[in-house]
Amino acid sequence: MSFTVDISAGEFFELIRPAALVVSALASIWVLTSARRHRFRDHIAIAWALATIFFPLVTLPMYLFARFRRRDRRIQLADHPATLRWPVAMPLTYAVLVLSLIAVYLYRDQNSIDAHLASAAQAKVSGRRTGTIDGYRAALKLEDNAHTRKLLAIELANAGDWTEALFQFREAEQDGESDDFLSFNIARMLDVLNLPNQAAVEYQRFLTSKACTQPLPDDRCASANARVQATFPQSGSGSVTITKN
Repeated sequence: MSFTVDISAGEFFELIRPAALVVSALASIWVLTSARRHRFRDHIAIAWALATIFFPLVTLPMYLFARFRRRDRRIQLADHPATLRWPVAMPLTYAVLVLSLIAVYLYRDQNSIDAHLASAAQAKVSGRRTGTIDGYRAALKLEDNAHTRKLLAIELANAGDWTEALFQFREAEQDGESDDFLSFNIARMLDVLNLPNQAAVEYQRFLTSKACTQPLPDDRCASANARVQATFPQSGSGSVTITKN
Protein backbone atom coordinates (compact mmCIF):
# COMPACT_ATOMS: atom_id res chain seq x y z
CA MET A 1 0.00 0.00 0.00
CA SER A 2 1.38 3.40 -0.95
CA PHE A 3 0.47 6.86 0.27
CA THR A 4 0.97 10.21 -1.41
CA VAL A 5 1.24 13.58 0.29
CA ASP A 6 -0.11 16.66 -1.48
CA ILE A 7 1.49 19.72 0.09
CA SER A 8 2.23 23.15 -1.35
CA ALA A 9 5.47 25.05 -0.96
CA GLY A 10 3.75 27.53 1.36
CA GLU A 11 2.42 24.77 3.60
CA PHE A 12 5.84 23.09 3.68
CA PHE A 13 7.46 26.37 4.74
CA GLU A 14 4.90 26.86 7.51
CA LEU A 15 5.58 23.33 8.74
CA ILE A 16 9.36 23.71 8.95
CA ARG A 17 9.41 27.32 10.20
CA PRO A 18 8.85 26.47 13.91
CA ALA A 19 11.55 23.80 13.74
CA ALA A 20 13.92 26.24 12.02
CA LEU A 21 13.36 28.83 14.76
CA VAL A 22 14.02 26.29 17.49
CA VAL A 23 17.18 25.07 15.76
CA SER A 24 18.37 28.68 15.40
CA ALA A 25 17.70 29.26 19.09
CA LEU A 26 19.64 26.15 20.10
CA ALA A 27 22.52 27.18 17.85
CA SER A 28 22.44 30.63 19.43
CA ILE A 29 22.62 29.15 22.94
CA TRP A 30 25.55 26.99 21.91
CA VAL A 31 27.36 30.00 20.42
CA LEU A 32 26.92 31.98 23.65
CA THR A 33 28.21 29.09 25.77
CA SER A 34 31.12 28.44 23.41
CA ALA A 35 32.07 32.10 23.09
CA ARG A 36 32.21 32.57 26.85
CA ARG A 37 34.22 29.36 27.25
CA HIS A 38 36.74 30.74 24.76
CA ARG A 39 36.97 33.99 26.71
CA PHE A 40 35.09 36.32 24.39
CA ARG A 41 33.89 39.32 26.33
CA ASP A 42 30.33 38.99 27.57
CA HIS A 43 28.84 41.67 25.31
CA ILE A 44 30.63 40.21 22.28
CA ALA A 45 29.46 36.68 23.15
CA ILE A 46 25.88 37.91 23.44
CA ALA A 47 26.21 39.76 20.11
CA TRP A 48 27.38 36.56 18.42
CA ALA A 49 24.49 34.65 19.98
CA LEU A 50 21.84 37.16 18.91
CA ALA A 51 23.23 37.31 15.38
CA THR A 52 22.99 33.52 15.20
CA ILE A 53 19.24 33.62 15.87
CA PHE A 54 18.54 35.89 12.92
CA PHE A 55 21.27 34.81 10.49
CA PRO A 56 22.40 31.32 11.53
CA LEU A 57 23.77 30.23 8.16
CA VAL A 58 25.94 33.34 7.95
CA THR A 59 26.86 33.83 11.58
CA LEU A 60 27.87 30.27 12.50
CA PRO A 61 30.71 30.02 9.95
CA MET A 62 31.89 33.52 10.92
CA TYR A 63 31.88 32.64 14.60
CA LEU A 64 33.79 29.41 14.03
CA PHE A 65 36.39 31.34 12.05
CA ALA A 66 36.64 33.97 14.80
CA ARG A 67 37.05 31.25 17.41
CA PHE A 68 39.77 29.61 15.32
CA ARG A 69 41.62 32.93 15.16
CA ARG A 70 41.66 33.05 18.95
CA ARG A 71 43.38 29.68 19.17
CA ASP A 72 46.81 31.27 19.48
CA ARG A 73 45.65 33.26 22.50
CA ARG A 74 44.67 30.19 24.48
CA ILE A 75 48.25 29.72 25.70
CA GLN A 76 48.30 33.29 26.99
CA LEU A 77 44.97 32.77 28.70
CA ALA A 78 46.32 29.59 30.30
CA ASP A 79 49.28 31.57 31.64
CA HIS A 80 46.89 34.17 33.07
CA PRO A 81 43.80 32.22 34.13
CA ALA A 82 40.67 34.23 34.79
CA THR A 83 37.52 33.26 36.57
CA LEU A 84 34.55 33.04 34.24
CA ARG A 85 31.67 35.08 35.61
CA TRP A 86 28.31 33.31 35.77
CA PRO A 87 29.53 30.15 33.96
CA VAL A 88 26.07 28.55 34.03
CA ALA A 89 23.66 31.29 35.03
CA MET A 90 24.12 33.49 31.96
CA PRO A 91 23.66 30.76 29.30
CA LEU A 92 20.77 29.23 31.24
CA THR A 93 19.02 32.59 31.63
CA TYR A 94 19.60 33.35 27.97
CA ALA A 95 18.24 29.93 26.92
CA VAL A 96 15.06 30.33 28.99
CA LEU A 97 14.49 33.85 27.67
CA VAL A 98 15.06 33.02 24.00
CA LEU A 99 13.01 29.82 23.98
CA SER A 100 10.17 31.52 25.88
CA LEU A 101 10.07 34.40 23.40
CA ILE A 102 10.03 31.99 20.46
CA ALA A 103 7.21 29.98 22.05
CA VAL A 104 5.13 33.15 22.59
CA TYR A 105 5.85 34.34 19.04
CA LEU A 106 4.84 31.02 17.47
CA TYR A 107 1.67 30.82 19.53
CA ARG A 108 0.60 34.37 18.62
CA ASP A 109 1.63 33.95 14.99
CA GLN A 110 -0.25 30.70 14.45
CA ASN A 111 -3.37 32.13 16.07
CA SER A 112 -3.37 35.46 14.24
CA ILE A 113 -5.86 36.64 11.62
CA ASP A 114 -3.23 36.59 8.90
CA ALA A 115 -2.29 33.00 9.79
CA HIS A 116 -5.90 31.82 9.53
CA LEU A 117 -6.42 33.65 6.22
CA ALA A 118 -3.19 32.20 4.87
CA SER A 119 -4.28 28.74 5.98
CA ALA A 120 -7.62 29.22 4.21
CA ALA A 121 -5.89 30.38 1.03
CA GLN A 122 -3.53 27.40 1.04
CA ALA A 123 -6.41 25.01 1.64
CA LYS A 124 -8.32 26.57 -1.26
CA VAL A 125 -5.36 26.12 -3.61
CA SER A 126 -5.07 22.50 -2.48
CA GLY A 127 -8.79 21.91 -3.06
CA ARG A 128 -9.58 21.31 0.62
CA ARG A 129 -12.88 23.13 0.98
CA THR A 130 -13.39 22.13 4.62
CA GLY A 131 -9.99 23.56 5.53
CA THR A 132 -10.82 26.76 3.63
CA ILE A 133 -14.10 27.19 5.50
CA ASP A 134 -12.46 26.45 8.86
CA GLY A 135 -9.75 29.03 8.15
CA TYR A 136 -12.27 31.76 7.34
CA ARG A 137 -14.36 30.91 10.40
CA ALA A 138 -11.30 31.10 12.64
CA ALA A 139 -10.36 34.49 11.18
CA LEU A 140 -13.88 35.81 11.77
CA LYS A 141 -13.69 34.81 15.43
CA LEU A 142 -10.76 37.21 15.79
CA GLU A 143 -12.09 39.99 13.56
CA ASP A 144 -15.56 40.52 12.13
CA ASN A 145 -14.58 41.46 8.58
CA ALA A 146 -17.12 41.91 5.76
CA HIS A 147 -14.79 40.71 3.02
CA THR A 148 -13.88 37.57 4.95
CA ARG A 149 -17.59 36.89 5.45
CA LYS A 150 -18.13 37.11 1.70
CA LEU A 151 -15.28 34.67 1.05
CA LEU A 152 -16.74 32.30 3.63
CA ALA A 153 -20.18 32.60 2.03
CA ILE A 154 -18.75 31.68 -1.38
CA GLU A 155 -17.15 28.52 0.01
CA LEU A 156 -20.31 27.59 1.91
CA ALA A 157 -22.42 28.05 -1.22
CA ASN A 158 -20.08 25.87 -3.26
CA ALA A 159 -20.24 23.26 -0.49
CA GLY A 160 -24.05 23.23 -0.68
CA ASP A 161 -24.68 24.91 2.68
CA TRP A 162 -27.00 27.47 1.11
CA THR A 163 -28.80 28.63 4.27
CA GLU A 164 -25.56 29.51 6.02
CA ALA A 165 -24.15 31.00 2.80
CA LEU A 166 -27.21 33.27 2.50
CA PHE A 167 -26.75 34.41 6.09
CA GLN A 168 -23.07 35.19 5.52
CA PHE A 169 -23.77 37.04 2.26
CA ARG A 170 -26.35 39.22 4.00
CA GLU A 171 -24.02 39.85 6.93
CA ALA A 172 -21.21 40.85 4.55
CA GLU A 173 -23.54 43.27 2.77
CA GLN A 174 -24.79 44.72 6.05
CA ASP A 175 -21.22 45.19 7.25
CA GLY A 176 -20.38 47.27 4.18
CA GLU A 177 -18.72 44.87 1.73
CA SER A 178 -18.52 46.80 -1.55
CA ASP A 179 -19.28 44.14 -4.14
CA ASP A 180 -21.89 44.67 -6.85
CA PHE A 181 -22.37 40.92 -7.11
CA LEU A 182 -23.49 40.41 -3.52
CA SER A 183 -27.14 40.96 -4.45
CA PHE A 184 -26.77 38.53 -7.37
CA ASN A 185 -25.27 35.88 -5.10
CA ILE A 186 -27.98 36.48 -2.50
CA ALA A 187 -30.60 36.05 -5.22
CA ARG A 188 -29.09 32.75 -6.31
CA MET A 189 -29.16 31.47 -2.74
CA LEU A 190 -32.81 32.48 -2.41
CA ASP A 191 -33.60 30.69 -5.66
CA VAL A 192 -32.08 27.39 -4.59
CA LEU A 193 -33.87 27.73 -1.23
CA ASN A 194 -37.19 27.97 -3.12
CA LEU A 195 -37.84 31.62 -2.31
CA PRO A 196 -38.40 32.95 -5.86
CA ASN A 197 -40.23 36.15 -4.94
CA GLN A 198 -37.44 37.30 -2.64
CA ALA A 199 -34.88 36.21 -5.23
CA ALA A 200 -36.55 38.38 -7.88
CA VAL A 201 -36.26 41.41 -5.61
CA GLU A 202 -32.52 40.79 -5.24
CA TYR A 203 -32.11 40.26 -8.99
CA GLN A 204 -33.88 43.57 -9.57
CA ARG A 205 -31.53 45.25 -7.10
CA PHE A 206 -28.59 43.72 -8.91
CA LEU A 207 -29.84 45.22 -12.19
CA THR A 208 -29.52 48.71 -10.67
CA SER A 209 -25.90 48.16 -9.63
CA LYS A 210 -22.89 49.49 -11.49
CA ALA A 211 -22.20 46.03 -12.91
CA CYS A 212 -25.40 46.32 -14.99
CA THR A 213 -25.63 50.08 -15.60
CA GLN A 214 -22.16 50.50 -17.08
CA PRO A 215 -21.74 50.73 -20.90
CA LEU A 216 -20.66 47.09 -21.09
CA PRO A 217 -22.77 45.27 -18.49
CA ASP A 218 -21.72 41.98 -16.99
CA ASP A 219 -23.04 38.83 -18.65
CA ARG A 220 -24.96 37.97 -15.49
CA CYS A 221 -27.16 41.02 -15.94
CA ALA A 222 -28.99 39.41 -18.87
CA SER A 223 -29.84 36.31 -16.86
CA ALA A 224 -30.95 38.45 -13.92
CA ASN A 225 -33.19 40.51 -16.18
CA ALA A 226 -34.71 37.39 -17.72
CA ARG A 227 -35.27 35.99 -14.25
CA VAL A 228 -37.13 39.13 -13.16
CA GLN A 229 -39.26 39.24 -16.29
CA ALA A 230 -40.12 35.57 -16.35
CA THR A 231 -42.78 33.76 -14.39
CA PHE A 232 -41.18 32.41 -11.24
CA PRO A 233 -40.49 28.69 -11.78
CA GLN A 234 -39.99 26.14 -9.04
CA SER A 235 -36.31 26.15 -8.10
CA GLY A 236 -34.43 22.92 -8.43
CA SER A 237 -32.20 21.44 -5.80
CA GLY A 238 -29.12 21.20 -7.97
CA SER A 239 -25.73 22.47 -7.01
CA VAL A 240 -24.75 26.11 -7.32
CA THR A 241 -21.25 27.32 -8.08
CA ILE A 242 -20.27 30.89 -7.27
CA THR A 243 -17.02 32.39 -8.39
CA LYS A 244 -15.06 35.07 -6.56
CA ASN A 245 -15.23 38.54 -8.12
